[in-house]
Amino acid sequence: MDINKTLIHALGIEITKLEKGLVTATMPVDERTKQPFGLLHGGASVALAETVASIGAYELVDKQSEVVVGLEINANHIRSKKDGFVTATATVLHQGRTTMVWDIKITDEEDKLVCVSRCTMAVIKRK
Repeated sequence: MDINKTLIHALGIEITKLEKGLVTATMPVDERTKQPFGLLHGGASVALAETVASIGAYELVDKQSEVVVGLEINANHIRSKKDGFVTATATVLHQGRTTMVWDIKITDEEDKLVCVSRCTMAVIKRK
């Protein structure tokens, strides 16, 4: 798949670290990711959170026979953000045979918490 035709590209998300059980990514707070009142859109934060959880989960499965899909996500928006960048850090909390649970913290440039999220991923067999 061409990443230039995905939500990752559209929102300007960049993966900055990818390790087993840990993913970090940045996203700009700009016209692509703001709501009409000039603040970071909560949906953009959730998209960033699910992106890092999905990429992290995919790194932990057998890529020949399995894929991962989002099963559930929640988010608490702690602080508003008007411009700059946010950074998401996802860590795996549970790695099971058919599900994974990821903890995601989104912070600003001063390491202040902007959003906290938990995402459950389903591990499914490729068809």
